[in-house]
Amino acid sequence: MNILYHLPILPPAMPEAEALSQEIAALRVAFNGELIYLNPNQFSPVYLPRLVFGWHKLWRVRQLESMYGIHHFFNPDPFPYPVLLAFGKPVIYSLGSGVGDKRPSLPYFSRLAAITVYDQRSYQKLRGWGLTNVHLVRSGIDTGKFTHTAVPLKNNIRLMVASAPWTEAQFVSKGVDALLTAVQQLPQLHLTFLWRGLLYEEMMARTARAGVGDRVQVINEQVDVNEILARQHGTINLASDGAIIKAFPHSLLDSLAAGKPVLVSKVISMSDYVKQTGCGVIVDEVTAAGVVTAVRAFVEKYEKMRKTAVAVGQQAFRQDKMIRSFQNVYATVSR
Repeated sequence: MNILYHLPILPPAMPEAEALSQEIAALRVAFNGELIYLNPNQFSPVYLPRLVFGWHKLWRVRQLESMYGIHHFFNPDPFPYPVLLAFGKPVIYSLGSGVGDKRPSLPYFSRLAAITVYDQRSYQKLRGWGLTNVHLVRSGIDTGKFTHTAVPLKNNIRLMVASAPWTEAQFVSKGVDALLTAVQQLPQLHLTFLWRGLLYEEMMARTARAGVGDRVQVINEQVDVNEILARQHGTINLASDGAIIKAFPHSLLDSLAAGKPVLVSKVISMSDYVKQTGCGVIVDEVTAAGVVTAVRAFVEKYEKMRKTAVAVGQQAFRQDKMIRSFQNVYATVSR
């Protein structure tokens, strides 16, 4: 089974540190796949909108279709890219983030071979809107890369933050500014940000302006995440809009695989799993006050949540389970 994978983003500076790139890399190995970036703005002198993405690669895609039986396209939100309908082989559209309340283009998505989502919220919404080609798949990581190192919670609280902004606006929407303000208000809170090359100077400037450089570390290079987590009590991931982040962020899956509980915004679909299992704390609002409240709850429940994270982290999100879930979709589309 040969699959041709597509992304509408520019090639990331550090793909090894980017969650979706990691996921596609695992699928490419399992299903003999090739990856094509459909965003033309890397070489365009003017910014081109999403409606024209991929047309510059259509000839190449058509050439490759003789070797690949299925197209698999990944995108955070349900945007109707016209070029996908010009492909000659079946198209699977994977929605990486949670589906919001705005109804997508049902005529467009009904023409695709399949739509996949990672969370029950999105599955129920799309099915409720009448789409019958929706499949629920699993998120997964290589849990074998992670080991549990217990860190007693004493005076300081150490949290990893690994969902770096892509744009300046995301310093607000991904809660970076709220986290820096929370560090100002909680002297015992220490944060380790894993950065990915973009907006690093801006992040360092904001950290300096907040006056928290002694308790905020920003690592802007490829690292062994297991080694970083060995020194942390948990991981926090924030978003004011579920569409800007994966339904099950890899940083949180990494954290659980290392037996470290998580803090997650309620708009992120994974918060349903966290609430169900008790492996972390839900952050009600992406503000400094919301972070402070959640961190205090984290401290109160830490030991119980840590034991839960150890119990579920190595099993719930194994990469082989993710691969099998996509294999089932591929088999359905191939019939």
